Amino acid sequence: MGIDTDRFSVAGAARPPRSRAPLYTPEERRRRDRSSWTMVQGVLAPLQFLVFLVSLGLVLRFLATGEGHTAATVSVVVKTLVLYTIMITGCLWEKDVFGVYLFAPAFYWEDVFSMAVLALHTAYLVALATGWLDARGQMLLALAAYATYVVNAAQFLLKLRAARLDAARQASAAEGAAA
Repeated sequence: MGIDTDRFSVAGAARPPRSRAPLYTPEERRRRDRSSWTMVQGVLAPLQFLVFLVSLGLVLRFLATGEGHTAATVSVVVKTLVLYTIMITGCLWEKDVFGVYLFAPAFYWEDVFSMAVLALHTAYLVALATGWLDARGQMLLALAAYATYVVNAAQFLLKLRAARLDAARQASAAEGAAA
């Protein structure tokens, strides 16, 4: 068990834990719950992860054995198309909930990192279309794109967890106020 260093100052005096603003205001939560894009995102996110896992396996197989180049290539293209779809619908969701298509304060860093994910996936498509890299180089670029995707997916999962914790705190506070 470690010491919660956020609760102690340099001098060792106890201080209250930092509080952060909830991820959604009550109105943003209502808009999120009413938006049809919320369900679309809820379907596309696990679909994209499944496509990623299949593609990752195919890319690694190609890199390890030199076999299955076509299957690996098709899988990376499909993964990229699913990524574009989730990014576009995510922008529409963000507009519904926060009033902006990108870089809402609640998801600013996730959106910034999403741009790197998009850039690397797009670079893969450019390399594929132009022959800029050989097959192995293209697959290594795909792995770099996938690494950024994993980081970005983790960012969003942490936000989802934060939103659930916020909802639980709000429910608990409402119960406490009612009692």
